[in-house]
Amino acid sequence: MSPKWVLVFLFCFGATDISLAAKAWWQTASFYQIYPRSFKDSDGDGIGDLKGVTDSLAYLKEIGIAATWLSPFLESPMADFGYDISNFTKVDPLFGTMEDFDELMAKSKKLGVRIILDFVPNHSSNECEWFIKSAAKDPEYKDFYVWHPGKIENGVRSPPNNWVSVFRGSAWEWHEGRQEYFLHQFHKKQPDFNFRNPQVRETMNEILRFWLRKGIDGFRVDAIHHGFEIAPDADGNYPDEPRNDWNNDPEDYGYVDHIYTVDQPETPHLVYEWRKVLDDFQKENGGDERILMVEAWSPIDTMMHYYGNDTAEGAQIPFNFQMISYLWSGSDAYHYAELINAWLDRMPAGRSANWVIGNHDKNRVGSRFGSERIDLFNILLLTLPGCSITYNGEEIGMTDVWISWNDTVDPQACNGFEDGYEYRSRDPARTPFQWSDAKHAGFSTGETTWLPVGTDYELVNVKRQRGITFSHLNVFKQLQVLRSEKVLQDGNAEVKAVNSNVLGVKRYLYGEQVYIVLLNVFEHVQYINLDDSFKGIPNELEYILVNDKSPRRKGDFTSVKSITLMPHEVVVLRSVEKIYTFSFL
Repeated sequence: MSPKWVLVFLFCFGATDISLAAKAWWQTASFYQIYPRSFKDSDGDGIGDLKGVTDSLAYLKEIGIAATWLSPFLESPMADFGYDISNFTKVDPLFGTMEDFDELMAKSKKLGVRIILDFVPNHSSNECEWFIKSAAKDPEYKDFYVWHPGKIENGVRSPPNNWVSVFRGSAWEWHEGRQEYFLHQFHKKQPDFNFRNPQVRETMNEILRFWLRKGIDGFRVDAIHHGFEIAPDADGNYPDEPRNDWNNDPEDYGYVDHIYTVDQPETPHLVYEWRKVLDDFQKENGGDERILMVEAWSPIDTMMHYYGNDTAEGAQIPFNFQMISYLWSGSDAYHYAELINAWLDRMPAGRSANWVIGNHDKNRVGSRFGSERIDLFNILLLTLPGCSITYNGEEIGMTDVWISWNDTVDPQACNGFEDGYEYRSRDPARTPFQWSDAKHAGFSTGETTWLPVGTDYELVNVKRQRGITFSHLNVFKQLQVLRSEKVLQDGNAEVKAVNSNVLGVKRYLYGEQVYIVLLNVFEHVQYINLDDSFKGIPNELEYILVNDKSPRRKGDFTSVKSITLMPHEVVVLRSVEKIYTFSFL
């Protein structure tokens, strides 16, 4: 029987105490991504580090964060700023020591802020001991990576096929020592693991167990859609990928349709295997549920497989990139509603939603959508059902920092030509966190920083915004308090466009007050009668959260039939009366 009909049954037969099963800690949590290089520098070298994160954990507690995902801080030559790992169980000296990590864990547990580790399973650094041994054809590591002798035509050797790297150019790199090509779907210094080798999979399982024993609460799995490529044929060869007729640059990732190098049917089963490692660890050691957050830039129906199937549990949080991928500054409220409901409607029964609008690989929200919509997205993410993931700096409205070609360090940009580098570079969203109006925005006491600090840091920083009532930071903090309300934790959700300008979110629960979130996407004044859009809302509503665009104040009242929204205004309303009927009856 579906949850809906269970409620109908209870209602019809006189049940008035409808209790809901307790949710796991992560299901409605507010997660926060920290990019350690740019968060807080404790030693003045211009690069953030683990001690800087430890010193800043109280801030995460202040803003209502349940858990923080740390981008990589493991030993690495830094060809891709930590996503090229040479030792998966050792802290890079740039970020500190394992003792520093242990101190971070101790303080996080004391404060109640959980730690999520970035797990990068698709590839290692070419300086990893395993790759060096594989290149030397060590029997234990010979097939740890994907190797191929290439093709020889007219006496000339060339790569095995036309596969293209995300970072431009062939996805195959010649290794002089082994006299073969190795596959790298990213940087040529990031060779891909061969997950068709059971030894590789067990090695990854052991990495998970190592960090679980260190006390972390889960993993964010990087780029899992690249985990498998198509299996070679009987002769050990891989097929060409079909051309895209819209792209004429053979060096560009978009030149081919990646039907053999991403989203292979075996890939979700890797996640199922890792989930079992986490669940087995919990059974043996107790404590709360450990989680998997999975990054895959895949079609929505493919993403649903990462939740699990009838026989295996998958990731608790397959990242929902619908809004980060498909919304643009001109999107109307119907488009917002469509993307939100696409996930809610497809999500398997019993699973939880998640919402992402920013990360270290995408331009910042204020730069993509306009600074006037920063509160809009923060309020939306924190009032939708499920958990939210916020990238550090979005809570204070940081925007992209322009960085010249000469100062650009992101390999995704540097591997190409100067022309168009700004479109490819991820550096503008990775600049140092703006703590205060002090030198280098309070990020570092050093002479320089690894990327330049935003020029607006004297106005956009934590210290200043703490003292401004309707600052982005204080709106975010008010939201976190509001988020603890029972309806926002456990309630149902109805998301729809009130009109092309206004998105509405209704949150409701039997025996509780109704919450209405109204978001004016555009710059036009809107006059709303909510009865035209939603059923079952009591007539009198109270304003319980407003942003700086609103002439209203918290505690004001309005009728459901007569609501005015100023340009880009976002409000949260709550009914004065509680509801004891169901809108679907």
